[in-house]
Amino acid sequence: MDRFAALTTFVAVAERGGFKAASRHLGHSPPAVTRTIAALERHLGVPLFRRSTRSVALTEEGAALLDRAREILMRLQDAEHVVMGRQAAPHGELQITAPVVFGRLHVLPVVADLLARHRPVSARLMLLDRNIRLVEEGIDVAVRIGEPRDSRLRSVAIGTVRQVIVASPAYCAARGRPADPKALAEHDIIAGDNVRTGSHWRFGPRSQGVAVAPRLTVTSIDAQLAAAAAGLGLANVLSYQAAEGLAAGRLCSVLDAHAPPPVPIHLLFDASRAHLPSVRLFIEAMRARARSGAWG
Repeated sequence: MDRFAALTTFVAVAERGGFKAASRHLGHSPPAVTRTIAALERHLGVPLFRRSTRSVALTEEGAALLDRAREILMRLQDAEHVVMGRQAAPHGELQITAPVVFGRLHVLPVVADLLARHRPVSARLMLLDRNIRLVEEGIDVAVRIGEPRDSRLRSVAIGTVRQVIVASPAYCAARGRPADPKALAEHDIIAGDNVRTGSHWRFGPRSQGVAVAPRLTVTSIDAQLAAAAAGLGLANVLSYQAAEGLAAGRLCSVLDAHAPPPVPIHLLFDASRAHLPSVRLFIEAMRARARSGAWG
């Protein structure tokens, strides 16, 4: 039995949640994938998957093997890339997705610099305020704000951002600044159409929810910021989103002392793309930008 091939097949089945999906990814027939996993299970003497007619799930032994198998395969890929000289020669199309405002402010400059320094590299940057499936969409790296939810993906933490409640200086002068979150009931609220900034805003070290009654609901961060700058009420945004308006004096912040814990930012990527030279360069460039304090 080729152990590296067996581990490759095992990781593919685990990450794609089934034998058929793994066979399509590997270019093998489903029976060949099934035979390889069966041979690996016989070799190890334990079942790696619980199989049913509708799903495939890792056993406890399979879950314990998965991270180690990924590490072994990544080390092998790393050695191959070094020998082939690919580490020094990034090339091909780099596909990235990020939230709209964060992507415009902090990802696009990094991509522009990479393109300027590496002519063989091209890039496709998808700026979306929603999460998409990386493997199925062929995405190399995703910038995600919040805790990662897909355990199949690798993640690199690149800092945090914080919640900021903003309004225009004119609004604060006319209506006053709320002294605590309960005082929001006396103010006009500009809400977004997402979970974090809908009808419950979170405050304090335990992120306790406070109900708000939106007077205006909009479908984009840019619209929230524009409405707040126009004096229409208070908006709940993230620090990097409000940075330009606060610096320019179009916005002022309130309730800073009551902010919930910072929100983490991660780069997510499939293990199979971890050692692509362009992916490694992008990750390192984003980490360097984070160290510079670009988003606080």
